Amino acid sequence: MAIGSFNRGFNSAGAQAPMAEINTTPLVDVMLVLLIIFIITAPLMTHSVQVDLPRASSAPTAEKAMVLQVIIDAENRVRIGVEEFSEARLELHLREAVARDRRVELHLLADRATRYESVAMVLAAARRAGVAQIGFLSQPGTK
Repeated sequence: MAIGSFNRGFNSAGAQAPMAEINTTPLVDVMLVLLIIFIITAPLMTHSVQVDLPRASSAPTAEKAMVLQVIIDAENRVRIGVEEFSEARLELHLREAVARDRRVELHLLADRATRYESVAMVLAAARRAGVAQIGFLSQPGTK
């Protein structure tokens, strides 16, 4: 709160002249509050609490999941590597792979001219076999 006198100067136009004194009361109030905060928190800075934190290891996993790359060519033939599969035989092969490794990944690479029916057949066989991770691969086309 500013304290001033009632006898302030007036200029020739009859308006009040600006006060030339700096009001330091808010500055002193803020400084006192900061001083109290530092007095209270200073003893707390010297005390410490020991905390046992768990140790984390960032070593990569050694095991890789089995990857089966299923290729469907333009004639709608389904292959894994060089071996050709029918729908029933593909499902049986995928079941065996899932029995060996639950984390088996199926990567599906279909030709541009492949019918959707062949892709849907492979996806259905993978679902029935219990394959949880399926990825679609593509090759950049030429113009």
